[in-house]
Amino acid sequence: MATIRRHVVITGGGRGIGAEIARKFAANGDRITILARTRDEVDRVADEVGGYGIRCDVGEPASVEAAFMAAGPVDVLINNAGIARSSPVLKTDVRVWEEHLKVNLTGSFLCALKVLPGMVSRGKGRIINVASVAGLRGFPYLAAYVASKHGLIGLTRALAAEYADKGVTVNAICPGYVESPLLTAAMANIVDKTGRTAEEVHAELMAQTPQNRFFEAAEVAAMAIYLASDEARGVNGQAMTICGGAVNH
Repeated sequence: MATIRRHVVITGGGRGIGAEIARKFAANGDRITILARTRDEVDRVADEVGGYGIRCDVGEPASVEAAFMAAGPVDVLINNAGIARSSPVLKTDVRVWEEHLKVNLTGSFLCALKVLPGMVSRGKGRIINVASVAGLRGFPYLAAYVASKHGLIGLTRALAAEYADKGVTVNAICPGYVESPLLTAAMANIVDKTGRTAEEVHAELMAQTPQNRFFEAAEVAAMAIYLASDEARGVNGQAMTICGGAVNH
């Protein structure tokens, strides 16, 4: 548990996993800033947790610059903003590919650049990247998403190695399929692009988890709370899975 009131910034915090992470850190006594592209979602969650909301497109350097100037010093950064669009690889438009890299990978890089100098100067900081089991193994119809999440885990490990002696830890959380608006949209897209029924897609995704279930945003939030804690100061450069045993690494 937090012993002082830290400033926690959560990107993509307007719904789903990001919103639940915001709730958990707020309940922990931390000061919360929510970053997201949609103004009403930002305001809604910020009001709910008693935090501050900033509209930000993490893939745009100018937007990130303005957001972190407004946010001020950051103790814990949760890079959660992300997109997931599915299609057979031969039908994946290059613009969709580039958008995945821009949001899922470059966005985390840009946000990390804004918080690292302050963390180093204070001798302490936590960066937690919400990746995916798709960053550790391949999945059909998700080439752009898989590539971006593999890149995010690579960035996690590189930053962890570079800042290990500066009091800063950088880790990734790699959930399986989490009940969230992102999963709902991804499943609908698979149905649309492949012609399979919603029931078939649901059953196929569920079957990829040994526990035969989708996961909860609260499970991801609990892992984030741990990785941000003093007890986890020795955990660095790790890809922590929440997948019921689907990935062993």
